[in-house]
Amino acid sequence: MDFTGKVALVTGGSRGIGRATALALAREGADVLVNYLQNREAANEVVEMIEGLGRKSIAVRADVGNP
Repeated sequence: MDFTGKVALVTGGSRGIGRATALALAREGADVLVNYLQNREAANEVVEMIEGLGRKSIAVRADVGNP
């Protein structure tokens, strides 16, 4: 799939399936907002990996599971 020019929001993007999804989207051309709740360091690592792929990325702390 080609996500060039798209922006993706990945919840739980700092670890596990979310991390893998964020990286896969970046490989396909998306810029990625990495949402995390507790582990800022892990989220920043994912941001650095995405930026290393030539994409834009930012980590945002937010609890999206409890309205």
